[in-house]
Amino acid sequence: MTIIDTRTPDPKRLISGATGEWEVIIGMEVHAQVTSEAKLFSGASTAFGAEPNAHVSLVDAAMPGMLPVINEACVRQAIRTGLGLKATINHRSVFDRKNYFYPDLPQGYQISQYKQPIVGEGTVTVSVGPAKDGSFEEIEVGIERLHLEQDAGKSLHDQHPTMSYVDLNRSGVALMEIVSKPDMRSADEAKAFLTKLRTILRYLGTCDGNMDEGSMRADVNVSVRRPGEPFGTRCEIKNVNSIRFVGQAIESEAERQIALLEDGGAVVQETRLFDPARGQTRSMRSKEEAHDYRYFPDPDLVPLEFDEAYVAALAEGLPELPDDKRARLIETLGLSTYDASILVSEKAIADYFEAVAAGRDGKAAANWVINDLLGALNREGRRIDQAPLSPDQLGAIIDLVRDGTISGKIAKELFEIVWSEGGDPRAVVEQRGMKQVTDTGAIEAAVDAVIAANPDKVEQAKAKPTLAGWFVGQVMKATGGKANPQAVNQLVKQKLGLDG
Repeated sequence: MTIIDTRTPDPKRLISGATGEWEVIIGMEVHAQVTSEAKLFSGASTAFGAEPNAHVSLVDAAMPGMLPVINEACVRQAIRTGLGLKATINHRSVFDRKNYFYPDLPQGYQISQYKQPIVGEGTVTVSVGPAKDGSFEEIEVGIERLHLEQDAGKSLHDQHPTMSYVDLNRSGVALMEIVSKPDMRSADEAKAFLTKLRTILRYLGTCDGNMDEGSMRADVNVSVRRPGEPFGTRCEIKNVNSIRFVGQAIESEAERQIALLEDGGAVVQETRLFDPARGQTRSMRSKEEAHDYRYFPDPDLVPLEFDEAYVAALAEGLPELPDDKRARLIETLGLSTYDASILVSEKAIADYFEAVAAGRDGKAAANWVINDLLGALNREGRRIDQAPLSPDQLGAIIDLVRDGTISGKIAKELFEIVWSEGGDPRAVVEQRGMKQVTDTGAIEAAVDAVIAANPDKVEQAKAKPTLAGWFVGQVMKATGGKANPQAVNQLVKQKLGLDG
């Protein structure tokens, strides 16, 4: 990774040690599995969850005489990703052999890209927050490069007491290695960057971002320094497979390095692993400054070349990306930055919201989706695609409130019923007699009854008008929440002589 210092020390990001303040420097190398039906250099399937070694072609197994053939679908996905990252697309790139020896690497080398990657420098705008006031701080994280490479297989060490098993289903699967510049200065920034990167990939459809399935994982480079000093020695934390673990690994590693330096020691450049159970990093292997992978151009693959028309055609087909969608929701629907940021955080959430908001008040739709729908999903540990309430059903509930058929309180009850039992919200309201009481005479009778039963409260309310809200609450309680709240409020003030 090329080390370029692009940021000045931020006092808010500094870490206090025993002998003063420290700055943590973070860069990331993200391995994202390309969304494609076949592998990078063979026609074998990329489907997840198959029996071991079920998706292995002769190319993947490195049988003699088998030659790789580039999968153009993977090339298109890499270019689309580069465009989404606002990066330079290199019209000529070269595949190299990266030589190292693992039992799950049948060829004895990995086909990757080294000096001439398919995508060059780009930028990701990251929103860090929200803060207590709901605001976000935006930073820019530079992208150094994106290159295509094939994945290795998987070694299984827990299947036999004396032997390791090898599963080559992943061998040859196309990966995009996305290398950031060392522009992050806290665990929160790193988590926000990885979250934003995953969101962009999902919007583009170039990687599913399922870290629990191994289709996206991060190598995190961490170093510390005194503010204003040159970069310190960095350590690489290998194969972190969740955003939460990325944050924990960075905090643990920064604390380890600071304690080591303050005790008079030195940080040794090495590759480390993060142990989630202990919340600590541990040494995996030493890492010398110069790699000895003996890269050389792969003789079986010609340079990859395409023209600007090819790139332009792919750019034409890009979807609306999260930053553009957020700006549009703020401008056209009047949403707050906070609400819009939540709604575009996942493409599935944004799609759900826009289906609900179509033809309706955007702010009302946002409140229902964020507070009620996402709140219920979080409580039950479900994803948006597992919501038992469809956009049409939620939209119908909003319509029932808008046209005065039900009150806001009844709408909350209706939401829970439809969430648990399903059904057409309008039919449920009819069947269960949940319609709002709009008959002024009936509401007035309920107001009169509450006032007559609480003469002491009447005198208090006249002295302190804000107590009128207590009467409104009692009337709503007496009518089972069915009375029109505006009518109740108006009649209470009128009866108490507070409407002057």
